Amino acid sequence: MHSFFLQFLTILLITCNLLSACKNEQIDQSVQIVGFTMGTNYKISFIPPRSTGKLWQSSIQTELLKNSVEELLEHINKQMSTYDVGSELSRFNHNNSTSWLAVSPELSSLVAEGLRISEITHGAYDITVGPLVNLWGFGPESHRDQIPSDTAIIQSRAQVGYWHLHTNLVSPSIKKDHPGIYIDLSSLAKGYAVDQLAQLVETNGIQNYLVSIGGDLRAKGHNGKNQPWTVAIEQPVPGQHIVGRLIQISDHSVSTAGSYRNYFEKNGQKYSHVINPHTGQPVLQALVSVTVISDTDMEADTIDTALMVLGSEDGFKLATEHHLAALFILVSPDGKRFQEIYTPEFESFLAISRIN
Repeated sequence: MHSFFLQFLTILLITCNLLSACKNEQIDQSVQIVGFTMGTNYKISFIPPRSTGKLWQSSIQTELLKNSVEELLEHINKQMSTYDVGSELSRFNHNNSTSWLAVSPELSSLVAEGLRISEITHGAYDITVGPLVNLWGFGPESHRDQIPSDTAIIQSRAQVGYWHLHTNLVSPSIKKDHPGIYIDLSSLAKGYAVDQLAQLVETNGIQNYLVSIGGDLRAKGHNGKNQPWTVAIEQPVPGQHIVGRLIQISDHSVSTAGSYRNYFEKNGQKYSHVINPHTGQPVLQALVSVTVISDTDMEADTIDTALMVLGSEDGFKLATEHHLAALFILVSPDGKRFQEIYTPEFESFLAISRIN
């Protein structure tokens, strides 16, 4: 699991005009809005809608849309960021009360979704893993690059457990059973933000778009060359950005979790930001990347983390049982060869293979 503002970029946005495989010379009609949020870049590519027979007035309407985008992202950060000590979530995390605390409907709903995923994954994804994330130096505090003591891990694990967190959707509020409960929405809020941005562009009459925040994406319709939106999954090589797989995701969302971007190394061992809530330790396994395609990016953003924690065997079993579109990438002990396994549901999205 990863902190809200330090999520790594695991998918490169690839549009048809950037792919050597594309031979169609049709002019790209798309418009782009770009910016920075949640410790990474966001990008919205869309096909301007026609209004009363006239084309989108890009110089005016695009600027208005970008202003709305920035306001929405700022609002989400003020609700759900653990890096903003004044955010709604931070106030709850640092409040020692075990009584019900009123929160916004958005935060209550997001916590409820986190609890749902925690339950179906039997805690492989745990919305309360924050104390362990912080202990290993992957939270809001500065990265210490130190291995915690066994005692510290045991103490932090005692504060983790999604069953100690409760939410009320009727009268939006949340409560914790003991003061140490700390909610980490890093593997949920960015996907939620992507879904909210998609909803925002649709309210502006836009029906063909690709929204991304870092490696979280959601697409609808077609791109500016009237072709399916095509994006790339990275080959999981530290320090490099190499295209591994091309997938077409029109009318779907995609998110990737991996252990090869955000980590520290001690005594020749890499310690990833993906923490197993059951052991209190970073995942140490051959599985280095999981990509999930779903209807919503919020769901994809949580499921990929859970599958990473579960590993290639148990994770693939869960993905198969729940008919998830998931791609698992494993690395050989020498780090030079990769192996892919994917569910039948994922296969239909594949375009061109780039992994040898």
